[in-house]
Amino acid sequence: MASQPPIEQPRRRLIIHDLAQRNGHVDFAKDIKRGLSSDPKYLFPKYLYDELGSRLFEAICEVDEYYLTRAEDEILTTRAEEIVASIPECDRLIELGSGSAEKTRKIIEALIRQRGELLFVPVDISASALAESSHSLLDSYPELRIDAYAADYFQALDALQLSDEKPVLVLFLGSNIGNFEPAEALNFMQSIRRVLRPGDALLLGADLKKDRAVLEAAYDDSLGVTRSFIVNELERINRELGANFDLWAFGLRSVYNEALGRVEVNLESLRPQAVEVRSLELTLDFKAGERIHVENAYKFDLDDLRRLGNQSGFALERTWLDRKERFSSNLFRAGEPLNA
Repeated sequence: MASQPPIEQPRRRLIIHDLAQRNGHVDFAKDIKRGLSSDPKYLFPKYLYDELGSRLFEAICEVDEYYLTRAEDEILTTRAEEIVASIPECDRLIELGSGSAEKTRKIIEALIRQRGELLFVPVDISASALAESSHSLLDSYPELRIDAYAADYFQALDALQLSDEKPVLVLFLGSNIGNFEPAEALNFMQSIRRVLRPGDALLLGADLKKDRAVLEAAYDDSLGVTRSFIVNELERINRELGANFDLWAFGLRSVYNEALGRVEVNLESLRPQAVEVRSLELTLDFKAGERIHVENAYKFDLDDLRRLGNQSGFALERTWLDRKERFSSNLFRAGEPLNA
């Protein structure tokens, strides 16, 4: 009797590599101790995005003052076909800091129309947000497979391997590049370039320099949603490290430093107070008006972006702007490999 041919198993449509889980709590404790023991005190923006923080950021994107998401979504909605046409035969899309991936759907749809199927590789620090967005995308697009990484950017870049010859498109949206200090932004761009091959592409969202009032309102909205997002990191310290921060004893202060081209986001103690962080055996004394630095949000012009690309092994090939010219989506092409 002839042997039966093997039954072909369907490819798994979703794989999640949870790299952040391995040492996330230890890193969180070490970083918080280092930041709150410093003078001046500071926190790490990456820890804003726990499950609640990710949802609060989605709410920020809906407030009137926070134009960045709407402006970028306008570009992606109207220019997605042009963007993907510049990467012919691309069948792998990588997104660093994917979040809900709502804006990314425009690029996913355009690539599926171009290629018929697509491998999406989202990277996000929040494993729960990553799982939720991945299932939603798979429900929407039968042609999609997802190979996801719950990790920080550098963990994911170290783990990624591009084995085939087809070109790859990397997304880094939302002007998240502005959350790095200039030297860190260059290092990050160089890290992306080391993963890519000549001809691969990076689509980088970058907010543009503009009027002070517009920028400051975007990071301190009238409804207080941004403040809730920022103080959620204090609540996370309370919950995970046994602290007793009074969330209502801190105000949000966001100021545009025009000389440095950045919005400086701080929490400010509204009164003298003492805070205990029991797990770290740490006692913190705050004066009225004392600030905890949370993040800087750098803004760019096209010369800044071109220079950043040139220094990191990319050429700035194309820039798209929204109708009000507030935000930019920039296509960088990977050049020859960087020197070791």
